[in-house]
Amino acid sequence: MKTLEQLQSNDFAPHLNQPFTIRLDGFEPIELALVQVTERGTGFRPDARQRFSLLFLGPVSSQYLLQHMYRLEHPEMDVLDIFLVPLGPEEGRMRYEAIFS
Repeated sequence: MKTLEQLQSNDFAPHLNQPFTIRLDGFEPIELALVQVTERGTGFRPDARQRFSLLFLGPVSSQYLLQHMYRLEHPEMDVLDIFLVPLGPEEGRMRYEAIFS
């Protein structure tokens, strides 16, 4: 399994529209759907990975996750600790972005 630093956009692309699960103590599991993988260009160093971002949609809810590091679980990608930033709602579902540089 790759470390977070080794992951590339093409590691996530096969999992578009699939759920990633967040488990928080005292709450039901929260499923976020991976809806977009975007290339962001080359890194600052010649040996750096391609920068990319992920866009997730949360469940229909009036509550949302705060900007924070979350542990996301996926059956094929295992467990990933990813920093998520809420971007605002879309049709009652909060959009979250993760940027890899």
